[in-house]
Amino acid sequence: MAGQIRVAVVAGAMVVIAGSSLAQSPARRLATIDSLRQFPGFFHLQNILLRGEFAESTGTRILLKADTDEVRVELADGVRTTTGVVEVRGQLVDVGRLEPDDPRAGRATASAENPWPKPGEELFVRVTDVSEGQPITSPSVRGLALEPWRFEGQKVTLIGNFRGRNLFGDLPGAPASSRYDFVLRSADAAIWVTGLRPRGRGFDLDVDRRLDSGQWVEVSGTVTRARGLVRLDATGISLAKAPAAEPASVEAAAPPPAKVPAEVVFSAPTNDEMDVSPTAPLRIQFSRGLREPSLATRFRLSYVGDTTAIPFKLTYSAASRAVEIRPAAPLERFRTVRLELTEGGEAFDGAPVTPWTITFSTGG
Repeated sequence: MAGQIRVAVVAGAMVVIAGSSLAQSPARRLATIDSLRQFPGFFHLQNILLRGEFAESTGTRILLKADTDEVRVELADGVRTTTGVVEVRGQLVDVGRLEPDDPRAGRATASAENPWPKPGEELFVRVTDVSEGQPITSPSVRGLALEPWRFEGQKVTLIGNFRGRNLFGDLPGAPASSRYDFVLRSADAAIWVTGLRPRGRGFDLDVDRRLDSGQWVEVSGTVTRARGLVRLDATGISLAKAPAAEPASVEAAAPPPAKVPAEVVFSAPTNDEMDVSPTAPLRIQFSRGLREPSLATRFRLSYVGDTTAIPFKLTYSAASRAVEIRPAAPLERFRTVRLELTEGGEAFDGAPVTPWTITFSTGG
């Protein structure tokens, strides 16, 4: 599609006001099959909406296909497949994150020949509703979120709500393209905007400031996607007016998804590591994004056998989901050090952070 395409925000966009409404997670997350496979932990037991076409495999196995990806589906009572492009509502189930006797695991079974899958190995969507997918004829935030392959490489102009550096957990990961990457959201859909600082004549938005999320912007750029994330490589930005609020469509109530705890997946140093440099920073990476304010008093650094806390400076990187701790002074040589993460930390969606402890020994 040649030239620059200007579009309005999708119908049903709600005016988002800075405050309590911004702090809430969306009731349903728009996704692609690719994003489900790239970020199963984020979408596990979440209410989702996908576009695709049904295709029967073997026996009673039913697949939903979109672009070059596919995912198995299980239909709730009363739900039927149909031909053509459909919009599917349901919940993603990452079987490996459940116990074998969990009824939410559907038809999954384990045996000596086929052990229970690991997290991310076996996914399916429990479908609760199927509706006809109306053709997406022009680009919008919703269209890009559901069918990004239709617009990849095109230059578009979109209007949406500025959401900072994923401050409200709208998306499962970050492109980490630059220090100014931010999320653009319209109604229940969101994409990343990269390559351009969000400022211009009369405005300078801070990607880490929630108060700025009351602003609406018009952004121009080229549509790209990678690793399950859709982004607009921006070339221009300006302030825009928020659309008039329209009544939200009514959907059948879905059970609230279980919140998946965040946990430590990597640390440097590791537990029981020896000869650690007294001046080396301590790095801890998590499985999910965190609420930074909840971290301030949750870490404790001390020497084993000494109850006195060691002062340190803590920084958090949302892009890498990692904490860096730098002691205020070099650690004492040839001492055993304990680093603790106590209860009370929160993931971006309010899920708890699993407590964690390591000890290590410093060198000379």
